[in-house]
Amino acid sequence: MNSPFDAAAIRARAEVAIAIALDVGREAARFRRESAPGTLAIENKGLQDFVTVADKRAEEAIRNGLLSRFPEDTFMGEESGGRSDGAGTWVVDPIDGTTNYIRGFRHWGVSIAFVVADKVEIGVVYDAAEDKVFHAVRGGGAFKDGLPVRAAATADPTNALVILGHSRKTSFDDHLTLSKRLHERGMDYRRMGAAAIDLVRVAEGTADLYYERHLNAWDMLAGALIAEEAGAMVAMPPVDSLLADGGPVIAHSPGLAGEFTFILEMEGLAPAAD
Repeated sequence: MNSPFDAAAIRARAEVAIAIALDVGREAARFRRESAPGTLAIENKGLQDFVTVADKRAEEAIRNGLLSRFPEDTFMGEESGGRSDGAGTWVVDPIDGTTNYIRGFRHWGVSIAFVVADKVEIGVVYDAAEDKVFHAVRGGGAFKDGLPVRAAATADPTNALVILGHSRKTSFDDHLTLSKRLHERGMDYRRMGAAAIDLVRVAEGTADLYYERHLNAWDMLAGALIAEEAGAMVAMPPVDSLLADGGPVIAHSPGLAGEFTFILEMEGLAPAAD
């Protein structure tokens, strides 16, 4: 299906999303710095699954900012819900890495994707640790504060740094088995707790792999496009499936493709070279 949006319409949306991500991210960071104990008004959505007043305020600000400029678009947010039933849909995680945010660990961000006809056309991620915005428009490369970024050229697994995501939705034993296999190949690994940021770490060449067995669409779509446009190999289920049910994502440096084929096979994903 051809996109109903021309290049100018996509670019206009990208510019607005970049500005909103920066403003909302900085406001969320300021609010966290200045909040007295107890004022985050934490709610528990499940075991180790939290939402704060900052999440809700951030999502409202993003929603209002985008739809006031582009009222014909639809909106799907982690906190407020919504459906992808229009020509173009914004898919938003207002604070990806809420547990990190609560505890003052600055590995969190704001994730904004724009989906058209089951393709991610725009990805924008505010990185709280560096106070910078990553973005990509499909076919146009990936950028960090306007400067191009590229995936790492790592080819030796003993030089590789990988990030593995894990949630209680999936088997911890499988996570340990995977960690052990990568460790035995000489790779160093981390678990950081914010998928959008983990994906842009692959995009900028800081990490060589990010993999998680199950994420929601708002966690991954923006970062996955940025990683892909930076030259990383990215594999995930079709976007319509992710919007409905979530799923796995793998993004990695191209020089290490052979090291991660087993993950693609385990997940039943197509080769990441497509």
